[in-house]
Amino acid sequence: MSDFNQQIATDLLDIQAVQLNLYQPFTWASGIQSPIYTDNRKTIAYPLVRQHIAAGLAELIQTYYPQATVVAGVATAGIPHATLAADRLALPLSYVRPQPKDHGTGQQVEGYQMQAADKVVVLDDLISTGGSALKAVQVVAQTKAQVLGVAAIFSYELPDSQNNFAQAQIPLHTLTNYSTLTQQAHAQGQFSAQEFASLTQWRQDPWHWQGLHK
Repeated sequence: MSDFNQQIATDLLDIQAVQLNLYQPFTWASGIQSPIYTDNRKTIAYPLVRQHIAAGLAELIQTYYPQATVVAGVATAGIPHATLAADRLALPLSYVRPQPKDHGTGQQVEGYQMQAADKVVVLDDLISTGGSALKAVQVVAQTKAQVLGVAAIFSYELPDSQNNFAQAQIPLHTLTNYSTLTQQAHAQGQFSAQEFASLTQWRQDPWHWQGLHK
């Protein structure tokens, strides 16, 4: 998996799916001031990047969740990558809505309808606090299927997400992460040693990070 770790980090930087700005931080809905903004939806526009992600996710699932019988994407950003990974593995595909439909059958899980005997990998594009992925895990668990864990393209590695997954007792594996990506950006000369240190401080304590000022 280490080859994919570096490759996907490079891909995300190259296509500007990730923006890093220490001097004009991004404000998250939670109120966190962040030096990073990630839009993994951009990855579906690039065939080679899509191929790297699909191959990486398929290998990740085979490595960490070899018993998987179903891939379940988290709507909406997780759906295309779950589709590509499930196709490579020749596994059934579902996706999980944030809320049940307000019309028709009112379903929250679409596609393959899971059974109690199924072993499911929930797949999302991005892990910040883990809220959306863990909510999907709860929905899948209501079908009586077994959730093996969560797979994703990228994680911010925030303490909140680590605590949330630990409390839920759900394994999480990602293709790449904040540490690898910021190290790549630093190696490419995008940041000074001081700026790189500030990026690292944000990951460790995002709620109290102050950023840098020109």
